[in-house]
Amino acid sequence: MVNDMDRGISTKAYLLERFRENRGALISGENLAKGRGISRVAVWKAVQALKKAGYSITVEDGGYRLTGEEPDFIYPWEFGDREQFFRHWVRTDSTMNRAKELAQGESPSGTVITAETQTAGRGRNGRKWVSNPGGLFFTLLVRPGCTVKKYPSCAMAVHIAAAETLSALCGKPARLRWPNDVYLGGKKIGGILSEFHGEGDFVTWLNLGVGLNINNRTSTPESVSCLGLLGHPVSRKAVLVQFLENLARIQKSAPTAGELTKWWNRNALGRGRPVLIIPAGHVRGELPWTGPAPEEIQGRGRFWGIDVSGRGMVKTPSGIIRISPAFASLYFGKE
Repeated sequence: MVNDMDRGISTKAYLLERFRENRGALISGENLAKGRGISRVAVWKAVQALKKAGYSITVEDGGYRLTGEEPDFIYPWEFGDREQFFRHWVRTDSTMNRAKELAQGESPSGTVITAETQTAGRGRNGRKWVSNPGGLFFTLLVRPGCTVKKYPSCAMAVHIAAAETLSALCGKPARLRWPNDVYLGGKKIGGILSEFHGEGDFVTWLNLGVGLNINNRTSTPESVSCLGLLGHPVSRKAVLVQFLENLARIQKSAPTAGELTKWWNRNALGRGRPVLIIPAGHVRGELPWTGPAPEEIQGRGRFWGIDVSGRGMVKTPSGIIRISPAFASLYFGKE
C-alpha cells in the first residue's frame, strides 16, 4: 500500500479513510501502521482521539472496526486533502473572533474556521446571531490582495455561493436580501457578515462569516432551516464542501465586480418593491405600511438592487439613492 504521509493529511484522516473503505470490517493495527508508515502505538493513540471525538470505533483483539451511524461531524480531518486549511472549535464565542486572530498571524488565504456552537455569534450592526446546535457556522479568511474599493466583490461571491448551495440542496430558489441575508420560501435561512483590515488603501485580510440554518432549531417564525424544509437532516460537511466548490466556480466564472453585481441582482429578493430608508439599527424586517411612515424615515422609493460597491440602490422620483449598509437599513413594504 502507498504510504499516505506524502498527501499531507493527518493520521486521523488516514484512519477514517481506511475505516470507511472497509466499513464494518476488522482492520489490524499492523496493517494500518504499515499503510501510514507509523508505529502501532501511534495508530492506537489516533484511534483513541477519534473515539473521544465521537466516532464509534471498537477496539478488538484483532484490530479496529468502525461501527454504527456517524454523527454530522465537521472536524478538519473530515475534509481530506483540504484538512490543513480548516480550524475547528466545538464551542467558541464567534468564529469571526477566531478568524481575526488567525488573520493577524500567518494563516493562509482560504482558511476556514468552523464551530459547533457560538456563544456570541455576530450579526450586522452588533446584533446577536443565534447559533443553535446543528447549524453550519464558519468564517472564511481571505487575503484578496486588492484595494478597499474592490473588496465588496469577495462578499458578493460568498452571498451567491451560499444561495446557490441552498437552492440545490432544498430544491427551490434561495434569494439574497440586501445587505447580508439569504432567504428561502420567504423566510431567512442564512446570513453573511464581513470584516476586513486594511493598510492604506490595501486590504490585508478579509473575514467572511457565514451562518446557515441546516439541522438546527430556528429561533423565530420568520426563519427556516433545511431540516424544516426537507423533513430530514442533511450533512453539514457536504453543504460546506459544496459551498466552497461553488465559490471557486463563481469567482472563476465572474471575475469582475460588474459581472458579480449582475449575478447578485439576478438572485436579489424584493427588486422593485417599495422600501423605506431608515437609519441603521433602528428597525428591521417587513413593514406592511399603508399609512404614515415612522418618524425616523430618511426616504422612500423602490429597491433597485445593488451597485458594484455593494450599496443598496433605491429608485426615487428624483433619481437613484445609493445606501451604505453601515449607515442605513431598508424596510421592505408590501405591494
